[in-house]
Amino acid sequence: MKRIIATAKAPKAVGPYSQAVESKGFLYVSGQLPVDVATGEFVLGGVKEQATQVLKNVEYILEEAGYSFKDVVKSTVYLTDMKDFAAMNEVYASFYSEPYPARVAFAVVGLPKGALVEIDVIASK
Repeated sequence: MKRIIATAKAPKAVGPYSQAVESKGFLYVSGQLPVDVATGEFVLGGVKEQATQVLKNVEYILEEAGYSFKDVVKSTVYLTDMKDFAAMNEVYASFYSEPYPARVAFAVVGLPKGALVEIDVIASK
């Protein structure tokens, strides 16, 4: 059995996917973009501002499902430029505490709407 998670605090899914799905003790959060739901637009600024908004959106979804960043066991970070890794990592570290989840980060050719960063996570209770 699976439970679909949706919150108005994070951007609506704009395609054939859910914000998150919980199944068998795991929560799978879809990749989040730096959309501010108040404006429907990307936050202004560079990768730090975008990473902050992305992680806020992840946090809203985690909270809606009854999870927190402490429950995250794996995350994937997609960057359009690896030169932004240190700046993204600084923001990322401000949302997590030890013990940290497993993570992979890599550069991609492009992200939807020209985003600089996208992050998805898997959490477990």
